[in-house]
Amino acid sequence: MTLGCPKWDLDTILARAREYGFDAIDFRGLLEPIDITTLPEFTTDLAKTAKKIESSGVAVSGISTSLSVCEIAKRQANLDEAKRTIDVALALKAPNLRVFGNGDGKLGKAHLAKVGAETMNAILDLPNAKKLNWLFETHDEWVKGADAKLLLDAVPDPAFGALWDMGHTSRVGGETPSETWGYIGPRVKYAHVKDAAYDPKHPQAMKDGWRYTLAGEGQLPLAESIGILKKSGYDGYLLCEHEKRWHPELPEPEVMFPAFIKWAKPLI
Repeated sequence: MTLGCPKWDLDTILARAREYGFDAIDFRGLLEPIDITTLPEFTTDLAKTAKKIESSGVAVSGISTSLSVCEIAKRQANLDEAKRTIDVALALKAPNLRVFGNGDGKLGKAHLAKVGAETMNAILDLPNAKKLNWLFETHDEWVKGADAKLLLDAVPDPAFGALWDMGHTSRVGGETPSETWGYIGPRVKYAHVKDAAYDPKHPQAMKDGWRYTLAGEGQLPLAESIGILKKSGYDGYLLCEHEKRWHPELPEPEVMFPAFIKWAKPLI
């Protein structure tokens, strides 16, 4: 995911992805802008960009949008971004689009799920929307699989599914991998992988006492989660989510990305 290399231009991203052994990239920003659908490379120069990426030998696994489908006030903004993103995703042959739930937690999950369902159904009615996977991340107000299932059940369309951030459901949600899988497993089409260690005295510790680490050097049940994916027959991508953009103190992408490949290859 390009979240982990916010200082790299597109040529560098493609070259390093191939050098390190990644099959694909996921766009979450490019250099400073976070929404790639507003950039010339993905608007007026989209055809040129698509050809460059295809020629690189690296695929595009997805686009991580900023859609917040359970926020009533963002309904039109969600639809506008969705329209832009559909065109870009189809041109880049990117099958997956990440969406957030978000929403005001005081309203209750059941109410927010109804809001999210209305927004997602409007998005799925857009031209060509159902050619893509719209995947709802276990994140923010929806970090628990038990909660995420509410929205998944409210939108049964096969074009809508789940993005399992296996670090969030364990570290923040307090669920075991098997518990999370029991709630959302049949709808999972994409998976985020990042590791963390509980180390409250470390200078890089977050408010909850955890700090991000290289993959395999933390305490999260990532290998167990990947094992569940394999046993289930999952054939989607494992996405290396390195939050360098939000946490500049983390290791450089030149360190993190090769380390992830070295750790992940024996597990898949």
